[in-house]
Amino acid sequence: MMNRSRTHSISRRAVLARMAGFAAAGAFGRQAYGQTGKRIQPIDATFLFIADIHACRMASGLSPNCLQEGKTDAALLRSVAALNGIADKQWPAEIGGVATGLRSAGSRIGTPLGLVTGGDITDDGGGQVTEPSEGTQLLQFSQRYQQGIGPDRVHMPVYVGLGNHDLDQNGSPPHVDWYRRELRDYVEVNHRAGVFFKPPVPATDYDVDTDCYSWDWGGLHLVQTHRFAGDTGHGAPSSLPWLKQDLATYAGDGRPVVLFQHYGWDIFSTERWDPAKRTYDDGGTGAPHWWGEADRQALLAALKGYNVIAIFHGHQHEVPMIYRRDGLDLFKPKAAYMGGFALARVTGDSMDVVLGEAAGDHGEVVFTNAFTKALQA
Repeated sequence: MMNRSRTHSISRRAVLARMAGFAAAGAFGRQAYGQTGKRIQPIDATFLFIADIHACRMASGLSPNCLQEGKTDAALLRSVAALNGIADKQWPAEIGGVATGLRSAGSRIGTPLGLVTGGDITDDGGGQVTEPSEGTQLLQFSQRYQQGIGPDRVHMPVYVGLGNHDLDQNGSPPHVDWYRRELRDYVEVNHRAGVFFKPPVPATDYDVDTDCYSWDWGGLHLVQTHRFAGDTGHGAPSSLPWLKQDLATYAGDGRPVVLFQHYGWDIFSTERWDPAKRTYDDGGTGAPHWWGEADRQALLAALKGYNVIAIFHGHQHEVPMIYRRDGLDLFKPKAAYMGGFALARVTGDSMDVVLGEAAGDHGEVVFTNAFTKALQA
């Protein structure tokens, strides 16, 4: 288990866990409904996905190299403008002169139900200093990607996911887990409902041990697993037992499922240590850099038998990707600080996905990739 050294944090979570027993009764009702064979609710869900925001603000200036890499607040404002302006645009009928084949081609996109983030919302574990204090990068992220009004923040609910830049930072003893706890607490405050607390974006099912969670848009089930389901980095408990129970409870009737995580099946995400070159690369045979084959096989085993129609991920910054691995359709936009985003629409019989980029300071976008497929009725 992760070292949860803050006594008041443990106590708060223990109390809330006991309180959540009241809410669990409602969950059992939902489970019974899902396993009776009744008709799945209609689906028409349009949503946005971004990853690798890399908020870089520190108390004074930016983290090292952020300016050179383009991880600036101006870049995030361009991203926000593009996301906010998407509703009035049309699903592209062509990209680069080639027909997209989208079911929705030519129609107005409309207001997305939400924006899902796929990790690395901050560049350095929230932008902490060596001792516990408010994370300036987490604050910057919340000022841009928490639902609000005006041109400087997104106008839709935001479902937060964490990546390696958010979770891999160690603090100085005795506050080793401080960075991770603040980022995880941010997820909890935004998504975990309690008896006396209603979060701004409530989850259907929240795992207090791993901060993974799920929700539903009509008959579509969506799951946020942060770096990946089964991650045990820095002593964290695996979320695979929770994921298995969540899918059995909420998706056992064959409804479509969409999974969000940070790592993918691309070459960068799967690189391993190359002892001859003394670096990580796609030809390495040593330890995995990010997650290994055993991790992927364990996840695939947990997903087996469920109607997983898509996995959205981030981690690699520069290249927009739509690809297929291990029987799964995977989608990765360019990094959000580079303007990248994915736009998806799932209905009862089809799924459309386009990848795009912000192309100006006033909401202009360019679409770069498209995908469509029929879904089983």
